[in-house]
Amino acid sequence: QVHLEESGGGSVQAGGSLRLSCATSEYTSGWTFGGACIGWFRQAPGQQLEWLSSINSVRYISYADSVKGRFTISQDTAKNTLHLQLNILKPEDTAMYYCAAYLGCGSATLRSRYDYTYWGQGTQVTVSS
Repeated sequence: QVHLEESGGGSVQAGGSLRLSCATSEYTSGWTFGGACIGWFRQAPGQQLEWLSSINSVRYISYADSVKGRFTISQDTAKNTLHLQLNILKPEDTAMYYCAAYLGCGSATLRSRYDYTYWGQGTQVTVSS
């Protein structure tokens, strides 16, 4: 069983920044982010879940065009935590943000919600104009 927990959301003005975190308290001995694909998604009210970024087990990172150049994934291996840095935020970035994990994905880049097994509860980001 893998438990994911997001944090770091909040309310900011347009142009501001936030750093989201995805932490795990794994119950399976030896599991770390290092062996998994981790993805970030968001869902705005009335909208579908949108893939934002992912990192695979060979540490290859991909970004959606909508956030490329503004959002950045980083990993704190010692704390088994993944971060998503959100810069130059826009009102249309307002959404609930989720991290998700799939174990043993190898070098694949997973962009679909159906590719991921474990999900956090989400953290809210609100950007005002």
